[in-house]
Amino acid sequence: MQEAYPQLRSNENFLKAQDEVVGTENRIAIARRDYIQSVRAFNTEITTIPGRWWKAILYPQAKEMAAFDIPAEDQKVPKVDFSKP
Repeated sequence: MQEAYPQLRSNENFLKAQDEVVGTENRIAIARRDYIQSVRAFNTEITTIPGRWWKAILYPQAKEMAAFDIPAEDQKVPKVDFSKP
């Protein structure tokens, strides 16, 4: 007589959840990097020639976008603990 145990899928689901967390963190980091690069490029363009002239003629109300840097400690990947409390 053979016992039929249910196949446990929790390990597979856990690994999928971990992959999703890592993927989400990577997408956020890439979006943050791209945004910061775009802001720097825009600010450089409107403060250098000929972008400065175009701004003065076509967009006199345009202002520099807020530039900021993210401290290294804020860029660290958060620890996710799946152990029981």
